[in-house]
Amino acid sequence: MRARFTLADIQQHALAIVDRDGLAGLTMRSLAASLQTGAMTLYNYVDSREALEELVVDAVSALVEIPEPTDDWLADTRAVATALWRTFRAHPAAIPLVLTRRTSSRASLAPAEALAAALARGGMDGVDLFVAFRTVSAFVMGIAQNELAGPLSREDDATSAAQRVATLAPDALPTLTKIAPVGATFTGHEFERGLTIVLNGLVHTPRPPASTGQASGLS
Repeated sequence: MRARFTLADIQQHALAIVDRDGLAGLTMRSLAASLQTGAMTLYNYVDSREALEELVVDAVSALVEIPEPTDDWLADTRAVATALWRTFRAHPAAIPLVLTRRTSSRASLAPAEALAAALARGGMDGVDLFVAFRTVSAFVMGIAQNELAGPLSREDDATSAAQRVATLAPDALPTLTKIAPVGATFTGHEFERGLTIVLNGLVHTPRPPASTGQASGLS
């Protein structure tokens, strides 16, 4: 019997539900309604909630516009990181799944491969490559979450949050009091500036000499 749906169909409808209604809105019943079929039919394609969430991660990963590699590893790293960031910001409700769900499909791992490959073209390998990859990935995911979450307070706007911090204890929190107004009025390119700091750190971080067979202390 020919399948009524493809996994791509299910991915697209599931992601659309998450974008519209959040993670709580994604259920077998809501997905079945979107596909105009019965909930039990879906179990022929997806056997659990976890598998369904992994399909959402795959759907988000497939939307990353991976740039073609060049001979400039630093520019390539920036381009891949930026592509990831733009995709995550376009689908903020899916970010928790991207952070917590591990998939093994080729499509979902393609953006990670592009990032790792760009860093490797910069001459990194082994532990250095692994740490650099994790650092850039963590920055992209962290700043996407931070931008979408807003100020870490109960206020609805950044200005009110800054004023609250300033009135808490300016003598005990002098640095936070100083930067709080910056956060309230900052309209610059926070991601680009932050990524530049991270990449400059990669460029200028001394690398340990190659192992000579003696214990490296990394175990």
